[in-house]
Amino acid sequence: MAGQLLIVTGRSGSGKSSALNVLEDAGFRCMDNFPVTLLPELFRQQAADRRFAISVDVRSGESDIAALPNLLSQLSEAGVESEILFLDADTPTLMRRFSETRRRHPLTDPETDLREALQREAELLETLLDMSDISINTSELAPGMLSDEIARQFNLAPGEDLQLVVQSFGFKKGVPIDADFLFDVRTLPNPFWLPELRGHRGTDQEVADYLASQPEVQEMIDSIKDFIARWLPGFRTGSRNYLTVAIGCTGGQHRSVYVSEQVTAELGKIHSHVIVRHRDLKQ
Repeated sequence: MAGQLLIVTGRSGSGKSSALNVLEDAGFRCMDNFPVTLLPELFRQQAADRRFAISVDVRSGESDIAALPNLLSQLSEAGVESEILFLDADTPTLMRRFSETRRRHPLTDPETDLREALQREAELLETLLDMSDISINTSELAPGMLSDEIARQFNLAPGEDLQLVVQSFGFKKGVPIDADFLFDVRTLPNPFWLPELRGHRGTDQEVADYLASQPEVQEMIDSIKDFIARWLPGFRTGSRNYLTVAIGCTGGQHRSVYVSEQVTAELGKIHSHVIVRHRDLKQ
């Protein structure tokens, strides 16, 4: 038996679900509230994929929490490398999060209020806190910041899979609702007004030759490319998986199409996941 196991634990509301999302994107097989007594069987059954992140908290019950240290020791003897990530936040922050989400803490009941439940939870998880390899206080961390911290702690290289989409469109059909950045190229010379080009598209060589001969077109391409290139590292190191750059002209047939193609080619030199889409281009 061999493999890798990451136990994600901590008090309720501290960000365990967000952590599992980051780890899943990084290639871990993630399971929330997995019965810890089944961990040995899990690694025996999974021959092809033995990289797991398991969330363990008070929902597992006191007996499972108490059994975890011995189970991790057994797995270690069998060749499974394990680490414990403990997430927590100060009690006022956790109480505010529960109030905002209107979720019920698993330890509250008619005799136990939220503050008492959080205190009891801290006591039950104290052994796992003492055993933890990494502890993160999420009190002041937004979800994206937590993702960055987890990626840094575990060398997950965040942002390498960020998909950058460059999309052309026509303003007369509305602005794309999924656009993160929007650029208007209607100020550029319009091939539509040239009879010999009106029936062509922005992907045709005739239109490309015409627009390439206009200095302001290349200036627009360079401006858009330089802007996105300047801020792309920030999105790459953040928690974003998708970034959409929308480029629009009047009808979405000529200028926006050509500019989008050129911007995509330029950004492809610095980022490996760039695709171009033409929303309104007639086929």
